[in-house]
Formats: sequence, structure tokens, C-alpha cells
Amino acid sequence: MELAELPPGGDGRRRSRPLLRDDPSSAPRERRSTGRRSAGLASIGVAVALLVTGCATSPFHAVAPSSTTSTLATTTTTTSAPPATTTTAPAPKLELGDSGPAVLALQERLSSLGYWLGTPDGTFGDSTQQAVYAIQKAAGISRDGIAGLITEGALAQGVLPHPRSTSGYVVEVDLQDDLVMFVTNGKLDDVLNTSTGGGYTYTDDGVTAGAQTPVGHFQIYRQVDGMVIDSLGELWRPKFFDSGFAIHGDSYVPPYPVSHGCVRVSDEAIDWIWASNLLPIGTAVWVY
Repeated sequence: MELAELPPGGDGRRRSRPLLRDDPSSAPRERRSTGRRSAGLASIGVAVALLVTGCATSPFHAVAPSSTTSTLATTTTTTSAPPATTTTAPAPKLELGDSGPAVLALQERLSSLGYWLGTPDGTFGDSTQQAVYAIQKAAGISRDGIAGLITEGALAQGVLPHPRSTSGYVVEVDLQDDLVMFVTNGKLDDVLNTSTGGGYTYTDDGVTAGAQTPVGHFQIYRQVDGMVIDSLGELWRPKFFDSGFAIHGDSYVPPYPVSHGCVRVSDEAIDWIWASNLLPIGTAVWVY
């Protein structure tokens, strides 16, 4: 901190009465009597004495000798607070195992659009996850089964797949998006997630084949109300539409193709299909 020196007050010097000098031009004054001159000098002496000794009692204020006074200059330092940091809260996500009003609202919205998940109950179970897979496929977004911000956007927009049939009752299997659609006169009734042929090569009873789902227009020609076990695995309550290929229930239905060629849906979904008689014998099945 710097010291600021203030300038001295006045001119820094004591004023004194000027001395009288002899002036040749004032000769007539010197003709005055000596007594008068002495009296004048005495008066001057008294006045000077009063000025010197009577400062404390004089009604006038004498100018004190100036002095140098130093004061500390006050310096104010302003420290700016760092800018506030705004933290954006992560977008809410709903996933398998969650429960509560938000899950119930999610389920009700999915159901209103036609993504089947059973009766909304506020619990994010397997059927709800399957419905989330389905809308994510229809929207062309990440298929993670988690209802996050992007999935909520798809729900808000009411995203739906587009069936191809225009008349009659048809169950359509869209292999590109891996979705099963129940369609009446071109109107979409319900949508399910499915997992179809994975495209890999496998060998069964010495025969090598590709895991492909057949494409075409078919009909349900056979059904089994129970578990069917063959060399390729288990089929829960299958509805056969072409040779050994069926729409059937499974405990594992991921959002991508993994089957040998059948159309997998969840066990809960095939139970609903049976209970609602949605795939009776003779139902048209389009696979494309």
C-alpha cells in the first residue's frame, strides 16, 4: 500500500512584520520630536509582544507553522466470485425393475398406441421392456429397452410402424424392424417385439442350414397348446405357419434376430395371443 503525501498547508513559513528602512525622501518625518518617536517605537514593541505572547488569548487565530502529514491511502481490492456452474440433471430413465407412477404413465402411453404389454400395473417387467423394444424399433433408435429421453420423444410423437395389408385380418412379420403387427383392414391393432432368424449357419441332424425366416404369404395351419421340444430347442405354445416355422413363446426375446428361423415372442405375449384367439387356424400371416 503506497503512502500519499499531502501538500503542506499555506506556504510553510511564518509571517513577520517587515522591517522599516531609512528613506532619504522622508526627511520631514525625522523633524518630529524625539519623544513622539520614542512613544511610537514603544507602541510598536508592545504590539509585537502581544502578538508573540498573546496567541492563546487573542480572539484571532494565528496560523500555525505548517507540517508535513502523511496518511495511508485506502486501496480497495474487489475479488470477483467465480462464475456459477450450472449442472444439468440427467434425464430421468425408466428401466427393468423400476416401479411407480412414472412407470404406470409409461405403460399407459405404450398401450394407448398399441404396443402390447398386458395390463398397466406400475411395474417395469419383461412385457414392458418388450413394448419399449418395439417402439424403439419403430422409431429407428437405440434398442436398449430403457425409456429415456429419446424414447420419451418417440412416445410423445406417437411413433408407429406401417403395416402393408389394406383389407382383412392379417398378422404381419416385418423382418427389417423385427416386429409382429396385428392388422385389421389396414389399421394397426397391436404391436409386439420379435426375434426372427439370426442369419447364422447351423447344423441339425447332419444337415447344415441358414437361420433364416421364410418370406411370403402364409396361414396358420397347426398349433400346439403347450411346450414343443425338438432338436433345435423349445417352442412354447407354437402357431405353425410354414413347415416347422412357427410363431411361438420364448423366455429370451432380445431386440435383434437370434432364432433359427421361427418368430419368437415373449411367453406372456403368446399366452395373450392364445387367450384372445388372435391366431386361430387359417389366419393370414405375411412375412416380409
